[in-house]
Amino acid sequence: MGGIVSTTGMTEVIITAFWQTIYMVFWSTLFSVILGFIPAVILTLTAPDGLKPNRPIYETLSFIVNVFRSFPFIILLVILIPFTRLIVGKAIGTTASVVPLTISAIPFIARVFESALRETDPGVIEAARSFGASNLQILIRVYVKESVPRMLNGIVLLIISLIGYSAMAGTVGGGGIGDIAIRFGYQQYKTDYLIVCSVILIIFVQLIQMAGNHLYKKIS
Repeated sequence: MGGIVSTTGMTEVIITAFWQTIYMVFWSTLFSVILGFIPAVILTLTAPDGLKPNRPIYETLSFIVNVFRSFPFIILLVILIPFTRLIVGKAIGTTASVVPLTISAIPFIARVFESALRETDPGVIEAARSFGASNLQILIRVYVKESVPRMLNGIVLLIISLIGYSAMAGTVGGGGIGDIAIRFGYQQYKTDYLIVCSVILIIFVQLIQMAGNHLYKKIS
């Protein structure tokens, strides 16, 4: 009887943690993709080979992106506590964890998007220019359209990275599968929690990667 109660309790804890992970990863991915696309476009346009080369803007923004990328997530998590409290009204909880997760992901996805955009075939860009396309038309119909499959791959990598980062969100009460694995499996030496959580995360990541590969093939 005790074993049944224990198993039921573990199942409830893990199900709750799984939905916390989904919540954190979904919202942080959505916000970081939207906000990361903006600096990616600016970097692409102002790059030396861009439509509007501007070295001061490019170098400054590139430096800022690199600075934020260099911060270990656990340090960024602590530094952003006042900002998180300002945004969501509290610094602890699953919703609060979305803020540092998003901010840590923005420079990563910005670089990924910039790389995807700048890989656009120069010949296609020149062909669009020869037909009298404006810079805005080239940006939307050439750069973005040609880069969608590559950007999709970047989003898949982002999601997988955020699943890993979400484990550290437990330090601010964010919860999630990773947090359960650490608190119950590692700190309390409950091997069953550690094994189940690890298997769930492995399956979760594999499903995301498979879905991403399938979409990439369809879009390409």
